[in-house]
Amino acid sequence: MPVRRLVVLLLLVLASLGAGAYLWLQQPLELVAESPLDLSIEPGTSARAVAQSVRDAGVKVNPTALYWWFRLSGQARQIKAGSYEIESGSTPWRLLEKLVHGDEALRSLTLVEGWNIRQVREALAKAESLKPATKDLTDEALMTALGMPGTHPEGRFFPDTYTYAKGSSDLALLKRAQRAEAKHLQAAWSQRSADSPLKTPEEALILASIVEKETGRASDRAQVAGVFVNRLRLGMPLQTDPTVIYGLGARYDGRLHRRDLQTDTAYNTYTRSGLPPTPIAMPGKASLLAAVLPAPTKALYFVSRGDGSSQFSATLEEHNRAVNKYLRGQ
Repeated sequence: MPVRRLVVLLLLVLASLGAGAYLWLQQPLELVAESPLDLSIEPGTSARAVAQSVRDAGVKVNPTALYWWFRLSGQARQIKAGSYEIESGSTPWRLLEKLVHGDEALRSLTLVEGWNIRQVREALAKAESLKPATKDLTDEALMTALGMPGTHPEGRFFPDTYTYAKGSSDLALLKRAQRAEAKHLQAAWSQRSADSPLKTPEEALILASIVEKETGRASDRAQVAGVFVNRLRLGMPLQTDPTVIYGLGARYDGRLHRRDLQTDTAYNTYTRSGLPPTPIAMPGKASLLAAVLPAPTKALYFVSRGDGSSQFSATLEEHNRAVNKYLRGQ
């Protein structure tokens, strides 16, 4: 039976019971505490149990009357499981609309481009109303829980804003971010230049993470990627500070020292040629595309101009002049 006919029928029934019943549907529900009240409905919960849960959540309402409202509306079986908020001013009519439409209480969390896994996990721990299912897991155990055992966690989650229902799991949110990363990486890889020196999507992800950390201005991403691609083709060390900093981990004190550049680690791209073994951060879509579609350039060097942009040079002599100008003020 169409909803409109059900509503008409309901109104007729209510009319037979008296005007008071109809007014009750429009009367704001009384809450025992400041709004909003949290209401959680598990899958498979009956309409009668939902009505009781509303009462238990802190609403001064007769659960039997609420149950019969659900039944007479014809929508009792359409109530959706989820996490809801009951706000001041809610009426029995509006409450049922919320439960039938699945208007859950949503929160959001933004994973920022360039963040590393430590920053991601810190953000998850601070997220409002997000169940900390991964709190006590090591990075290795986390990746196993995500169905990726043995995979390094860095760069595996796509930076974006994710909405979630109150009380949902941080593991579920990470699964969504991981699937989004895999989707964007595959989409970028399918567009790669025919002459790209990158051999696998994993290498594209690693390079994209470096581009993300090295770029202060979005318009420079493809140029920065072009420099690194040129160096890879020539077998030159990438000589990029962000990888060295990542390799230092907790030892990084906010400044790179000469000894840091000279101390060999798996992530020291001054002492080792080629890409580091893993990504060093979460690259966004633009950095993924820059890694596989770098700008055609002869540049082998770049230096920050101090305003977020970079000066690119094809020769060491040009680069040294740029360093003197922008870093040393000479």
